[in-house]
Amino acid sequence: MENTNSVQADDRTHPSPQDAFDIVALATSAGGLKALSQVLSGLPVDFPAAIVIVQHLDPRHRSLMADILSRRTSLAVKEAEEGDPLKPGTVYIAPPNRHLLVNPDNTLSLTQSELVHFVRPSADLLFDSVAASHQQRAIAVVLTGTGSDGAMGVQAIKKMGGTVIVQEAETAEFSGMPNAAIQTGGIDFVLALDEVAAALITLVMKTP
Repeated sequence: MENTNSVQADDRTHPSPQDAFDIVALATSAGGLKALSQVLSGLPVDFPAAIVIVQHLDPRHRSLMADILSRRTSLAVKEAEEGDPLKPGTVYIAPPNRHLLVNPDNTLSLTQSELVHFVRPSADLLFDSVAASHQQRAIAVVLTGTGSDGAMGVQAIKKMGGTVIVQEAETAEFSGMPNAAIQTGGIDFVLALDEVAAALITLVMKTP
């Protein structure tokens, strides 16, 4: 495992053009709004990858996540809808009580299948679908949250050649999800929250 506070230059950080990162999947739970706001506000309007987000939300209420985050980033932000085509520089947020999946044809699916680790949407299911559809072109990011959702999914990302970033537990409001991901041993970068956006820019936008 590479536990570092900076993105080091190696083969993974300089993908060949056909392997360029084109999707970033973020997962978070408790404390997630603040963490997502900080990460997304640090990304430029011309960020060339699509961003998909699972945030554990109360299924009984309509989510205001997209509205709130759209005011804190220059990127386009929307609540994901069935069949949405992925577009660079656009943020798609899983709606309450729906799993969010990325399809091989670069569209999104929503499902109300069973809970995974007692949650829906599930980071594990999102990461699994991203690993299958984008393989080495995918980046998974695990931010603050309770529980272990995302830990199985990051292993799928790594198995398919993708890259995994996890927020340092010390900078997370809730360390459960970051610690569970780190304990898999399949993590590329463990970073303070204020370093995540810069790392994504370096990985996604750096010219090979």
